[in-house]
Amino acid sequence: MVGREQSGTVAAVDEEFFVEVVTPQPRLLIFGAGPTAEALCAMATLAGFSVLIGDPRPAFANAARFSSAATVMVGWPEQLVAEMAPDRSSYAVSLLHEARFEDELLPALLESPAKYIGALGSRGTHAARVERLRTAGFSEGDIARIHGPVGLDIGAVSPEEIAVAILAEIVSVRRVAGG
Repeated sequence: MVGREQSGTVAAVDEEFFVEVVTPQPRLLIFGAGPTAEALCAMATLAGFSVLIGDPRPAFANAARFSSAATVMVGWPEQLVAEMAPDRSSYAVSLLHEARFEDELLPALLESPAKYIGALGSRGTHAARVERLRTAGFSEGDIARIHGPVGLDIGAVSPEEIAVAILAEIVSVRRVAGG
């Protein structure tokens, strides 16, 4: 109940109590500002997330493209993670397609208490990512925190469908799995 951020009744000894769960607004940290990020930002905002967008490319990371985002930042992944400061109510998604960005981003996210870490890419891309993280000294438990390929497997093709799959997985972790 508490892990799923839901209020409800609990039984203790011979009594029943109502427990109201009060949590901060969940934050979705999106790294990579392409078309999938645009769709994911809009959908996540409607679902009640405060969305932060970060990308090293100023042409992509601009407030005009992400009008519903709470924050849009330009910077390298490690700098963005430090500025966004993921906490236990943060869900982070890497939509960056290049190892040079992910090799900086994912270790920084794994060292944070983020509730969810997802990374876009095929199974082959994820296998290569996992091998790079092993080589960098991350444990299997650390690496298992990364949902990859990110999103529920619903056969998504377009950026909008991929965004639906990603948000559905995040909501599942938040509400069903209990984070």
